[in-house]
Amino acid sequence: MSNLDTWLVVPLYNEATVIQQVIADAIQVFPKIVCVDDGSTDNSASLAESAGAYVVRHPINLGQGAALQTGFDYVLSDVATEYVVTFDSDGQHQVADASAMVARLRGEDVDVVLGSRFLDTRTNASRLKRAVLKLAVIFTNLTTGVRLSDAHNGLRAFRASALTSVRLRQNRMAHASELIAQIGRTKMRYVEEPVHIVYTDYSRSKGQSIWNSVNILVELILK
Repeated sequence: MSNLDTWLVVPLYNEATVIQQVIADAIQVFPKIVCVDDGSTDNSASLAESAGAYVVRHPINLGQGAALQTGFDYVLSDVATEYVVTFDSDGQHQVADASAMVARLRGEDVDVVLGSRFLDTRTNASRLKRAVLKLAVIFTNLTTGVRLSDAHNGLRAFRASALTSVRLRQNRMAHASELIAQIGRTKMRYVEEPVHIVYTDYSRSKGQSIWNSVNILVELILK
């Protein structure tokens, strides 16, 4: 399967250390990748381009939600697009998981496949991080009507036909719950897929800590 009908949308902000390898690995399976450079102050964008990705640039940092929406608009302008995957730029997501999720879209009568780090034991998250993320799950399940085991996982695969009904307005981390709410409101058919999120020293140094999860909860309550 060539996956020429599939785009990876990769929000990008100051990931010069790892982005070239992330794109080099992903492009072997997904030849169509767009990185939305969200006002990076390093050479992330040029490194992504050199690895084979298309790059769209925000002149200033607008947040991950805004970067995703820009990416969605870009890939939906390609008439060949059938499937769209959201994929992180810091090396936490696995290409094999993304491939399995697209395969489910091809073979099952669903609109979106949502990654979950809590459906198997591969992801090594701390007890405190798991507890905070579970609180986010409870909050999201109660407020959106969508029942998930992991509400803030950035690895997702959509049918393009379903994604046309999504419009993100929460620019920063609360966009994840906004997206789940739109999945519920538009009655998308959804399933979860177990995925392996790799927490490295690098990703933790970039802010993928327990405080990031706390910030998500604060944004959800205040939005």
